Amino acid sequence: MPLYRDEAIVLRTHKLGEADRIITMLTRTRGRVRAVAKGVRRTKSRFGSRLEPGMVVDVQCYEGRNLDTVTQVETLAPYGDAIARDYTAYTCATSMLETALQLTEEHEPQTQQYLLLAGALRSLAERAHDPGLVLDAYLLRSLAVAGWAPSFVDCAKCGAPGPHRAFNVQAGGAVCSVCRPPGSSAPAPETFTLLASLLTGDWDVADASEDRHRRQGNGLVSAFLQWHIERGLRSLRLVERA
Repeated sequence: MPLYRDEAIVLRTHKLGEADRIITMLTRTRGRVRAVAKGVRRTKSRFGSRLEPGMVVDVQCYEGRNLDTVTQVETLAPYGDAIARDYTAYTCATSMLETALQLTEEHEPQTQQYLLLAGALRSLAERAHDPGLVLDAYLLRSLAVAGWAPSFVDCAKCGAPGPHRAFNVQAGGAVCSVCRPPGSSAPAPETFTLLASLLTGDWDVADASEDRHRRQGNGLVSAFLQWHIERGLRSLRLVERA
């Protein structure tokens, strides 16, 4: 059976039998992969904690008919340990991993999604920014990579130049007064500015934002995400916000 080696981020794990686990990973070049790590739950396992969610690893596997098998693992970035020490960062990371699971397909190369997730986990581990802002930035950008980029300035329906005052999840973001569907929300202008900065990576603006605008923005991002992936994310309910 052919061997392959790749960088990967562990998304989740499932128990298999008495000592094994099924590891779901997002790889840099091969997309999402599921592989069996044999004996990993034993105390003397040579893989140990390297195959825990949030870890960035160099993994070698051989291909199987239904599941691949892990044969070698080297740690590249132990983000999981640093993130797990802070509950807010941990819940944000869990939401990121669950989102990546929903936005990627097995064996479909998703290099942009991999790099985006790796960068977000690094920001959480290094405490570079508020964890909630890192989460929202990741969610917005991962949606954009998947083809669902929201608009926070021009009208998402007709393209009329903004800024506009209304936001509609189903329409794709900001909407003008002509296109505004019933039930649209009216966020503060500062919230639009914050969300636009998170999407483009303008951290000077994002870090200077107020808590009330962050909370409002988070609600819009969560609704936008779950509308487009057509399901709720269980981990989002556990995220603590300032």
